Amino acid sequence: MKIYTKGGDKGKTGIHGGQRVDKDDIRIEANGSIDELNSMIGVVRAYLPREHEWQPILFRIQSELMVVMSHVATPSEMREKNPNKLSEDLAKFCEECMDSMTDRMGESKTFVLPGGTLVSAHLQLARTIARRSERRLWTLNKKDEVPASILQFINRLSDLFFTMARFEMFQEGADEERWHDFLYKRKKNTENE
Repeated sequence: MKIYTKGGDKGKTGIHGGQRVDKDDIRIEANGSIDELNSMIGVVRAYLPREHEWQPILFRIQSELMVVMSHVATPSEMREKNPNKLSEDLAKFCEECMDSMTDRMGESKTFVLPGGTLVSAHLQLARTIARRSERRLWTLNKKDEVPASILQFINRLSDLFFTMARFEMFQEGADEERWHDFLYKRKKNTENE
């Protein structure tokens, strides 16, 4: 089968269940953002050695994002027929990864300028793509319900990539470029004085 079908030449594309929708439909836009996120994770993995401790974590996230995309592509009334099963522990998985890294390097108290090492910079870019994906999913959710586990997973991913970017800098012994203290922490410190 050829990779090109010419079916989208008139601005329509197929979704799970056989419906055709506009290529700029919010369902397609949400999935496009998630696909971009998955590709950025692939870039991060390409920068890491094959034996790096994050390879299996990032591989799992990429695999789970493929399942997520299949569910986003499926209208809610047909989702039970989707053969790809969503894992229910995805948000918890991300939280456990973040907790492990934070225990070793300490909590973040400031806004950090994206950059640093190539891996850190690309993780920060993955974070922003995850945030956009989340915004697109919430827009889709207003039109057709998105499973809560997907919304939670994508939300946690942006936090996880921020934490990983910091941890990469920590492991490399590189200084983060700090911008400002988090406002709520600044207020807390002022109140304690």
